[in-house]
Amino acid sequence: MSKADLILRSARLIDGTGGPSLTGDLAVTDDRIAAMGDLTDWRAGIEIDAAGLALTPGFIDSHCHDDLALLQTPLLEPKISQGVTTVVNGNCGFSLAPNPPGRGPLPQPLASLVPDPALMFPDFAAYFARLRDEPAAVNSICLCGHTTLRHAAMDRFDRPATASEIATMRALLDIALDQGAAGMSTGLYYPPATAAPTEEVIEIGQVLRAHGGLYVTHMRNEADGVIDSVRETLRIGRDTGVPAIVSHHKCMNPQNHGKSAVTLAMIDAARAAGQDVGLDAYPYVAGSTFLFPDRVEQAARVIVTWSEAMPEMGGRDLSDIAADLGLSLPEAAKRLLPAGAIYFQMDESDLRRILRHPLTMIGSDGLVADPHPHPRAWGTFPRVLGHYARDESLFPLEEAVHRMTGLTAARFGLQDRGVLAPGAFADLVLFDPATIHDTASFAAPKHPATGLRGVWCNGRQTWTGHAATGLRPGRVLARIS
Repeated sequence: MSKADLILRSARLIDGTGGPSLTGDLAVTDDRIAAMGDLTDWRAGIEIDAAGLALTPGFIDSHCHDDLALLQTPLLEPKISQGVTTVVNGNCGFSLAPNPPGRGPLPQPLASLVPDPALMFPDFAAYFARLRDEPAAVNSICLCGHTTLRHAAMDRFDRPATASEIATMRALLDIALDQGAAGMSTGLYYPPATAAPTEEVIEIGQVLRAHGGLYVTHMRNEADGVIDSVRETLRIGRDTGVPAIVSHHKCMNPQNHGKSAVTLAMIDAARAAGQDVGLDAYPYVAGSTFLFPDRVEQAARVIVTWSEAMPEMGGRDLSDIAADLGLSLPEAAKRLLPAGAIYFQMDESDLRRILRHPLTMIGSDGLVADPHPHPRAWGTFPRVLGHYARDESLFPLEEAVHRMTGLTAARFGLQDRGVLAPGAFADLVLFDPATIHDTASFAAPKHPATGLRGVWCNGRQTWTGHAATGLRPGRVLARIS
């Protein structure tokens, strides 16, 4: 008779590959899956009757800003309560390293993500060492941010980098990749990077190829310039010779609704020509970022998520704030700065088209530390499984799970993650396909999903279905190219 630490019996096993599910048992020994199938002859210290429930690989959040949260709120309840066992950080050009000694104040919006420069790290070796010493409840993988590199090398950001500054950034990126960063992210949409021409990004990004790194981008423009921005992204990936990933793909503002048919066709054409391209998305028609006064009138609705100048305004509609203050929307937004906001700018048809695309991974892009966060911080993965897969039949449950497990693990080179297979790491989610549901809303965003029965990371249970266990078995992961 074989023995294991944990056996989940009679579960609907959804293995993360997108293939059909099977009913069977799964055994865990230490941090690995020991066996799957008919395990009648196996025994374990803990055995769970999982009849009628789905058992899947742990969800991999492909787009996060949990860099600091891993250290400050390491249980990461917004993530583990929705089945996340691995987070991908350092997105949109913002990472906690490298920050060489003697640099000046952090630029906005990096300064809002990292309120104290002392929370930055001189290099990724120091950041990863801290994460290993003080582990979180989830695994983590991290990109090196282009904006962080600019801060490390430049004295101002309203111009392209000089040849000398580019050489400094290349050297810093090379070190970051040696130390375990998975690639480089850009946030060309944000002020510290908008003046960076395509050529600057390409010159820095050429370091990626020797390390098998990724290029991941919050594109320069997701509104009127979305098609040109996809074209720029494809050029950067082609000229650097590395995989290019479009972050949280969307087409903002009514005049651009429907353009996802064009942008996705561009991505498909690039793939057909042999280029390695990917994308991720979150399942909401509203996005969340920093409050930009010059952009608030383009949205159908704006909800303020936080404000340093007027903290009491968090959670309120900007239109109501403006009315109370007797100001226009842009003027009211200026009063609130620095601040964050949720913008309603997307179309449901575009969202569904993007979610259905076979290359689309699921990423929350949530800011878990916001006083009034976007509900995606708590509800992204259950919303895909419950609303879009089960209720709307956008794709089968097996395909939905693949978008948040096997597809993402393969894209980020996470070995033995994202699949149910003997020998793979025991990152697991147990849930009821009939009842899984996101309860986080725009009005009340800090609510865990229903229908989850358990979450395990590296073989240790992190979420019971109702609460965190307090265990923090997360590890720093390295990309395998």
